This record gives sequence, structure tokens and C-alpha cells, in this order.
Amino acid sequence: MMFKDKTLMITGGTGSFGNAVLKHFINSDIQEIRIFSRDEKKQEDLRICYKSDKLNFIIGDVRDFECINSAMFGVDYVFQAAALKQVPSCEFFPLQAVKTNILGSENVLEAAARNNVKKVVVLSTDKAVYPINTMGMTKAIMEKLAISKARDPRIQANGGVICTTRYGNVMASRGSIIPLFIKQIKEGESLTITEPEMTRFMMSLEDSVRLVLFAFEHAKPGDMFVQKAPAATIITLAHALKELFNANNEIQLIGPRHGEKMHETLCGKEEMSKADDMGDFYRIPADVRDLNYSNYIQTDGPKLIDKEYNSGNTQRLNKDELKELLLTLNYVQNELKVKL
Repeated sequence: MMFKDKTLMITGGTGSFGNAVLKHFINSDIQEIRIFSRDEKKQEDLRICYKSDKLNFIIGDVRDFECINSAMFGVDYVFQAAALKQVPSCEFFPLQAVKTNILGSENVLEAAARNNVKKVVVLSTDKAVYPINTMGMTKAIMEKLAISKARDPRIQANGGVICTTRYGNVMASRGSIIPLFIKQIKEGESLTITEPEMTRFMMSLEDSVRLVLFAFEHAKPGDMFVQKAPAATIITLAHALKELFNANNEIQLIGPRHGEKMHETLCGKEEMSKADDMGDFYRIPADVRDLNYSNYIQTDGPKLIDKEYNSGNTQRLNKDELKELLLTLNYVQNELKVKL
């Protein structure tokens, strides 16, 4: 009901997340979905696929403020998914990541303020917690921008809400490891693994949409939402896929790529000290204090704790559990139908 007769804009809407959102909303009573992205080919593919009057495709770049500002006229809600996401690419071209992930996100948030958008959900990543790579660093700044803009008097006067979601690796998303492993299996190549005991959260595209919708429904200004998720080691993932595809490909260790971590973190220690456990989700409220810290003497507030929520201490999937999870993915099901 929250989306009935409303207009939703998805920036970066031709990506994996945008496609999942379209599947969720295309048959709902939403009035309009604006797909804002740079990729005209993918927009044309979606236009042909859905043939829906609800979809409005806009070619543009979040780096161009005038473009995103005019495109947002009349929009009720925004899902900000536009980003540079490939860790190695961002390492080699850090300024490009700054321009899209930081400056582009600021353009989206400022356009939302000027166009009286009611709710904005900004998509972030586990790599923004204790970041060691450019992608994570730029996403971490993006999160701070969202919190700052949530305090904007224009947003507050309009009753608007800006919040952030943070999630781990989305299984079978574009450019991720599952499509790579399946490609290598089918082409008879070795499965290239950087570090066997490296762990990653395992989330589906549907999980990412569920997280955004939960945040949309429950957020207060500046909130961060995290969805609890299981994890697996990369070597377990490789063996699970080999068994699913009845393959005997060799495994080749190639060493960590630029900017990779052993484990990814969804909630840092400082965040866990104030996080609200909401069942399948953590809500991390924004710090609403101003710069006059001496006026905020805490006697019964949260105490800093020495425990984070990461892919090393969450539920660890074994090979059989991971195979069961992989079989729920449409991508894997479709690939299994094609003979090796």
C-alpha cells in the first residue's frame, strides 16, 4: 500500500538490484518506476522484456547534477543504487569511484531535497566497514553523506526520510564469483581462488530487495539497516558448485587481489554497541547529537563493545547447506539446464 499510485526512481536501475526490484513491483499498483542509468543497451533490453507503461527509462549519469535533478521531478521515493562496485577497478581508478560513489550520491541526495522526495534508501556495502579499499572508502563516505543529508532542514520540513542499507556479496550478481566459477566450470578451466579460507556473506538478490523494503518501512532519518546473513568460505563455494555441476575442474590458488579482506564486516564494533536487534535485521540509529558534545553527558547510554558482526563469526554454511542455498537461485537453476 505504501507504493500505491507512487513514483519510484531507481538510480543505476539497469543493474542486478534494479532488475530484482522490477520483478517485485512490475505487477503491483505502483504508478511509475523511473529507471535512471547510463546504459542504453540494458534499458532497451528491459523495455523490450517488460513492455510496461509503468516504466520510464531515463538516460543519465548521477555525476551530472542537472540531469538527475530534472529527472527526479515528481518522484516520491528513490532507491540510490548507482555505484562503481568492482573492487579492483576502483583500486586502479580511485578518482572515478569518488566521482560516482561520493559526488554522484551527493547529487542524488541534493536532488531529492530540492524535489521534496519523501523517502530515499541509499545502498551501501559491507566493504564500507573498516574499509581497506577504494570502493569501501567511497561507500563509507557515501553513508556519512546520507546521515548528514538526513539532518537537512529541507528534508526535515518535508517530513522526508533518508536512510541507508548495507549488505554483503549478492550471489550471482553481475561480475561476482558465482557466475565466474560457473563459466570456468563450463569452459573446462581451473577455478581461480584467491584465498581458500576467505569468507563472504551469502545473500540473494531477493534478500537485497527485502532489506531495502524493510528499511523503507521502518527507517527513521539517518538509520542504517543490515540484514543478518550466513557466510561460507570461498573453497566451500567452489566445491559446492563443482558437485552441483558434476564437474572435476582443478582449483588454482592465485592469491588475493587488490583491496581484498579475509572477512567482510556488516556491523562494526562501535555500531554493534548501539544496534537494535530486529530479528532478521539490525538497525543502527544515527547519532543525532550536534557538535556541542559537552551538552550531552551520557550516564546510561550504550557502552562500546569489542565484538563486530562479520562473515567470520556469523552462521557458517557447510557444502551441503551451500548447495541447497545455491539451488534456490534462478541463475544457477538456469545454468544447470544448459549442458556442460
